[in-house]
Amino acid sequence: MIPEIGHFALVLALALALVQSVLPIWGAARNDLIWMKSATWSSLGQVFFTAIAFAALMTSFVQSDFTVVNVVENSHSLKPLLYKVSGTWGSHEGSLLLWVLILTVFGAMVAMAANNVAMRTKARTLSVQAWISVGFLTFMLFTSNPFDRIYPAPLDGQDLNPLLQDIGLAMHPPLLYLGYVGFSIVFSFAVAALIEGRVDAAWARWVRPWTLAAWVFLTAGIALGSWWAYYELGWGGWWFWDPVENVSFMPWLMGTALLHSAIVTEKRGAFKSWTILLAILTFSLSLLGTFIVRSGLLTSVHAFAVDPERGLYILGLLGVSIGGSFALYAWRAPSMESGGLFKPVSREGGLLVNNLILAAATGTVLFGTLYPLFYEALSGGQ
Repeated sequence: MIPEIGHFALVLALALALVQSVLPIWGAARNDLIWMKSATWSSLGQVFFTAIAFAALMTSFVQSDFTVVNVVENSHSLKPLLYKVSGTWGSHEGSLLLWVLILTVFGAMVAMAANNVAMRTKARTLSVQAWISVGFLTFMLFTSNPFDRIYPAPLDGQDLNPLLQDIGLAMHPPLLYLGYVGFSIVFSFAVAALIEGRVDAAWARWVRPWTLAAWVFLTAGIALGSWWAYYELGWGGWWFWDPVENVSFMPWLMGTALLHSAIVTEKRGAFKSWTILLAILTFSLSLLGTFIVRSGLLTSVHAFAVDPERGLYILGLLGVSIGGSFALYAWRAPSMESGGLFKPVSREGGLLVNNLILAAATGTVLFGTLYPLFYEALSGGQ
């Protein structure tokens, strides 16, 4: 019964996300205050129902409910309670549910806490956030349902990879996801600004705290994963150039550049279009990492090697979100004047050089990560 409650809660969360993806942004266009304010209640409803679904899955793991496929494949009745709980996000389906839960939490936080944000901007931002929710909720419900049943139920589960049964890895994924998914709200703010056709110091002031929060979580997640990798297997060998770690490092590099660029936009009114572009690129790299890890393209002890059908679904989401945001950027960015001026030898000039170095570093890591895949696809060799 508990898995069915979780599944139904996800369906209700999807229904609310569909409403939120249309009503507030339409209300902003028509200056309808009631429709714009509906984003607050739909955001709270989304996080409520997604939390119910996550609690249902965690309960299934804690109770060792081996009628649930996800529990069978990632748990065992004799496993310590800590690793039963962490097994909730130790699989493709469970980690995707955690991804969506964090996504809805950030939306609800903006809905409740961002009282200094202009109502139209807030409504458009929450609508864009709901578009992302719709994409991942449909992906989960149609291709990666964490509540799939199996009958007859096996006597016990297959257990979780022993390398992943560690306190470091119990906390590493949630922290990483708080960083990955935290950049989604910055992306939503950027797309909302492009729809409005206006970026100013107030916008940069709204965006900076959310960027900083996501960056701090991502930094903590990467540091914790590095510590675990060091004492578990040591540097070198498997971890010498693990592409799964690269996909978390790239959003960190671009997010660092975004933090610095937002400072210049807020203080000097410069780098407007560049800051918007960095916000889009940072979350796009998070989505790219999600695709690489879950498509089976890369092999790692903590990658989710799934069937190509799921990879194609994520690739479609990637194309729509990144392609749509870049098309909007190409349309709106030329009208955004750079604003304030600054001397080449100044704090702002130094931040510009910093941005260029970080962007070059991101491009280098991206090339190094994807080149072997393209080489193997084109030549057939390793």
